[in-house]
Amino acid sequence: MSEAQVKVGIVGVGEVGRGWAALCVAAGWPVTLFDSDGVASNQATEDVAHRARNLVELGRATDESVEKGVRNMEVAGSLLQACREAQWIIESVGEDLQLKQKTFELIESASVRARAVTSSSSELSPTDIAARCKNKARVLVAHPMNPPELIPLVELVPSPATDAALVELVRGWLHALGRIAIVIKKPVPGGVVNRIAAAVWRECIDLVLNDIIDVDDLDRAVSLGPALGWAAAGPHLSYHLAAGDRGVRGFLQGLLTTFENSWESLATWSKLEPEEQKKIVARIEKAYADNVDVIRSARDRRLAAILRGLESARRE
Repeated sequence: MSEAQVKVGIVGVGEVGRGWAALCVAAGWPVTLFDSDGVASNQATEDVAHRARNLVELGRATDESVEKGVRNMEVAGSLLQACREAQWIIESVGEDLQLKQKTFELIESASVRARAVTSSSSELSPTDIAARCKNKARVLVAHPMNPPELIPLVELVPSPATDAALVELVRGWLHALGRIAIVIKKPVPGGVVNRIAAAVWRECIDLVLNDIIDVDDLDRAVSLGPALGWAAAGPHLSYHLAAGDRGVRGFLQGLLTTFENSWESLATWSKLEPEEQKKIVARIEKAYADNVDVIRSARDRRLAAILRGLESARRE
């Protein structure tokens, strides 16, 4: 194993765990998979290999590195086997605090050599997750976006007990994988990205349920509207640039009232009732019918093309 590679243990092989595995395998890193459901672990290898090879087709990995990673991928028969040689252990079990605490407790006794143990949690704090651990200094949250092997952003959430040098180490590993890490200064329920997504999606659901717009047109409105601009600049920078030389100060002077009028009428509900759940599910399923696999492939191609464009622009 070269100095640039990290031996990774993936604990939990659901959608997120498989995405992490595909990313690491595509980089040629040695990966060991483990899940308490042994059947799921064995089934995961085929999907991980497929997702890693798909990155070659999308121009996000080389065939050589992917095939090397696929050859080195292993399925562990026990948590100890998955953890004992790993330098980086990535926990991706279900979003249940007791389950995660128990998993981290077991990982601690099985991972003497691991320099970092990260949780993929989207909403739980690293302090709570590591509550049963004696060595809390090597624990932090590293929350990926979905799909993890394609979207480069990862939220790092250290606890007060996390070693600051560890944060930089994990950031370096993520950089080697082509990821861009942001550090959340203090835990917030749902994390930063999911809170933003939840706020936008609530309004999107509300607009559809109130028959203001259809599902497919709503998705176009977001993906070809604010999401496209935010992909290039983010919301604060977008509005700072929108008013030319006057900057965000001028933007607020001219358009703050417009935004305030919109804020007054935005959705404020905090629970999607069962009947509303049925309605939104039915409308989304009707909009996209039985084409999910085709749509997913098209989504991946678009993501890869957007990333190529952004990367090319940064180099200019």
